[in-house]
Amino acid sequence: MILQNLKFLRNFFLLGAVVLFSQCNTEEPEPENEEELITTLEMVFESVDGSETVTFRLYDEDGNGDIEPVVTNGSLSANTDYNVEIEVRNDIENEDITEEVSEEALEHQFFFTIANGLNLDFAYDDADEDGNPIGIESTFSTGDASNGSLTVELRHEPNKSAAGAVDGDPANAGGETDIQATFTVVIE
Repeated sequence: MILQNLKFLRNFFLLGAVVLFSQCNTEEPEPENEEELITTLEMVFESVDGSETVTFRLYDEDGNGDIEPVVTNGSLSANTDYNVEIEVRNDIENEDITEEVSEEALEHQFFFTIANGLNLDFAYDDADEDGNPIGIESTFSTGDASNGSLTVELRHEPNKSAAGAVDGDPANAGGETDIQATFTVVIE
């Protein structure tokens, strides 16, 4: 009987010790890098000769919520080269997200999809420390008159070495989309 009581007490104390020590390690897990709310994407085309500036803009006041975004499209001149800068912001909090994208360049890339017969080409003008494109700055060249669509997509943690990624093709890049905008473009 004494032996059974000692075993009971030993098991009771072991159980208590396990509970006590498991309570001691109550560190909060590291919070994940929360995605920023991006309400605005602006793509500013400035002709190389400085004679023309055209701004394409997406404003989505609730991010990925139920309110439809407001899209501002534009027209570009035929056979013209443009320096293009992209800015992404959270206009609700008055935050420039472009700066964060630049600081975390290894983890971000803008991708461009030109479709529906649009006579437009582009080349990246910036790179991260590994030499891979970012897309905050680029050069776009128009051809003859046409119209179509230009989709701009900012991805977080894409595989920049995936097939086509260095050429702006998101098909194999993976990652998560931070913001995406499709613009109707007229070249005249």
